[in-house]
Amino acid sequence: MADDAAHWTAVEEATELLHEERYREALVELRAVLEEDPANPYAYYFLGVAFFEVGEIEAARDAYAACLKLAPAHLGARVATSHVLRILGDVRGAIREGLEALSRAPGDPDALYAVGLAYHARGDDAAARKYLEAFLATHPEFEVEVETRALLGSLPGGAPEKTGDEDDD
Repeated sequence: MADDAAHWTAVEEATELLHEERYREALVELRAVLEEDPANPYAYYFLGVAFFEVGEIEAARDAYAACLKLAPAHLGARVATSHVLRILGDVRGAIREGLEALSRAPGDPDALYAVGLAYHARGDDAAARKYLEAFLATHPEFEVEVETRALLGSLPGGAPEKTGDEDDD
């Protein structure tokens, strides 16, 4: 527990920089954190976030992998790994990581979305629909709901109807 708190404290400045969209500065800060403590999984995770935001997808993948090596249960890194693998064309790996995330956190909206997108990238419309509809059932934010419904609308069978229990924000 003490290590976990120290790891979080060490990345606080970098997370502020990320929040302010100062990604290059966050990269410098996170590298300094890792130089001081190469066993900080949060530093690797946020390094992956920063690399992703500056378009260095392979470096993001490697940072997330380093995080998962230190903290295999880190759900955010697992889901992010699924997304970067899909973007890099490793659809099988993306599905594997997304399903691993779901096995660790059944029903997690971010994992459902990642798996749905990975199956869509593979061209498996039925599986994509299953996971994306399950994602919609978690009542995601409006923007991602609209995007997901549009994606589902492009699949055979179209988009699912909104049910009465969904918010109309």
